[in-house]
Formats: sequence, C-alpha cells, structure tokens
Amino acid sequence: MTTNSDHTRYLELLERTNTELNIMVEIGKTLTSSLDLQEVLEVIMQKVGLLLKPKTWSLLLVDEKTDELYFEIVVSPVSELLKGIRLKMGEGIAGWVAQHGTSLLIEDVRNDERFALHVDDSVSFTTRSIICVPLKIRGRGLGVIELINSLDELQFNDADLKILGAIADYAAIAIDNARNFKMMNELVITDDLTGLFNANHFHTLLDAEIERSKRYATEFSLVFLDLDHFKSVNDTHGHLVGSRLLSEFGRLLKQHVRATDLGARYGGDEFVIILPNTTKSGALAMVGKLRGIIAGHHFLADTGERIAVTASYGIATFPEDADSKRGLIQAADQAMYQVKESTRDGVRVYCADAALLGG
Repeated sequence: MTTNSDHTRYLELLERTNTELNIMVEIGKTLTSSLDLQEVLEVIMQKVGLLLKPKTWSLLLVDEKTDELYFEIVVSPVSELLKGIRLKMGEGIAGWVAQHGTSLLIEDVRNDERFALHVDDSVSFTTRSIICVPLKIRGRGLGVIELINSLDELQFNDADLKILGAIADYAAIAIDNARNFKMMNELVITDDLTGLFNANHFHTLLDAEIERSKRYATEFSLVFLDLDHFKSVNDTHGHLVGSRLLSEFGRLLKQHVRATDLGARYGGDEFVIILPNTTKSGALAMVGKLRGIIAGHHFLADTGERIAVTASYGIATFPEDADSKRGLIQAADQAMYQVKESTRDGVRVYCADAALLGG
C-alpha cells in the first residue's frame, strides 16, 4: 500500500524527470539552430545551472597549441579571476579528467590528492565537492565541464553525473560543429599558400569597408604591393622556393599589420591591405614600417643563401582619391605600377596629377 509520502516522492521524481527531458530538448534545439559556438555553450551552461544547481560551474577547453586547459565559460563569484588561470594537462581534477577522458565525482576534494589547491588559494575560494566530465568527440578530448559545491549543500550523486555526461555530449557536438564550420569558412575565404584572405573575400571586405566609410563619414586607405623581381627567384631557385617565400611573406604580412588591418593575396606575387580609419599620411607611416621589416627579413633558399626581397607599394585613400570600389582599386594599382616601372622598392600615393609622394 502506497502512502502519501511515497506518492509525493513519485510526483517529485516525475517532475524532475520531465524537467530534465525538457532541458535536453531545449539544448538539442539550440544545437541545431545555431553555429555560434559561444551562444550554444552559454545556453548549455545556463541549463546546467537550472538542472543541477551547483554553486559555481565552468567549461574548460583544451588549447591545442600549448596542451593546456583554459576557462572558456565560468559562472562563479570569482569568474574574472579564474579566466586568467590555465591548467596543464593532468593538473587538478579538470586536468586529470581531460587527460584520462574519464568522469569524476568527488565528495570531498580535501581527501583527493589530484585536487589543485593552489587554484582555490589564488582566487580565495573554498571547494568542497566536484563533479567533472570530459568533452569528447570521436575519441578526441576537447575539454571538460566542472561543477563545484552543490548550492543546496547536498552532495552530487551518480544521477547528476549521468545527466552532466549527457549534457557534455551535446556540448562536444556543438564545439565540433562550430569548429568544422569555422574551418570550412576559412577555406572558402583564405588563400591556402599564404594564410591571408583570398582575392574573392578581399572584394567582400572592401565593399563592407566602403559602406562603413560612407555611413560614418570616415576615411580608409588601400595598399597594393607587388614583390620586386619575383620571377628571378623562381628562375634561379625553383618554384618550390618561390612558393615557400610567398608563404613566409604572407605570415610576415599577417604578423606585422595592425589587428584592424585586412591583408589579402590578390594574385601571384601581388598583395593588398585594407587600412580602416586610416588617412593617406597614416597609410604612408604604416607602409614605411612594413617596408623596413620586409627588407630586413632573412628569406632563405635551400642552400642557406639569403634572398633579398623588396616590394613596390601603391596607396590610395577613400573617398579622397576615388568614390567607388573600382576607382579605388585602379588608383592604388596605378600608384604601385608607377613605382614598379621606375625605381622599384618604393612607395607612392595616388595623385590625379601624377605628383609623387613617398620613395
């Protein structure tokens, strides 16, 4: 014979199960409706909070370059402090779970030698219990989700571990989908040899910059540059060395332009740089620095011989020199060819009367 208390417990269990199912459905809908990784992960972590009620919870991802874990999303009173902390693979509970790909439920971290006490000390926080699950896709570790100190002071249990494991599977799919989408998008817009934007995407970027310039009544500059005597590099050292030089040049360009500048390979050994919110004098200053960096860089042939690389630069400014995309491209290209056909290794800005600046 069932009692009222049994009936109440049954209803509570039914309600919790229904809540879990609804949240899983909501996560699934978010997963299929958005490729914005940050948006999807924030929704997932929000649902984690509603479902499992931890005191603090976080999602850590693996930095594949350093093989470290970093805090991608943190919901905690000390979240800003945690954002700056990195864990080595195998370090702490999160590092152990990421390294071994196995979930952990720890009732009292003080009794577990894997716990990284220095993290608590650095943020003045006291951890009691932890539940941590790996983010895995096709056997590859992506990171972990970690919950700390149950808010209602009840310890985490195996049911919580199972729920979090299911949520982690959703999160891993979201991360993998977003990264694959980003990679495919980059393949479409990126020149595979230099790592810069390709010519097609350059035109898209230039259209957007012209619209922005018109809307906010600002200037921007366009730089065309062409490597000097590049044909002789191919003729003397071979096309493999030439391709390697272009690849290295692309990396150098990407490294030394400003964060807001947009570099692209226009074709062959010709490159373009969009300089947002940059006047003609600002463009001249930037190109002057870039010219010195390129001239001082050691490009090497297979023999170890240094290959001297210089370039011819042309600058045009919107809307001063042209009020259309076609006109701006022609202006910068014309200025560059004036250098190419005279001194090479120089800089000129477009002037309608062919007056020359730079040198």
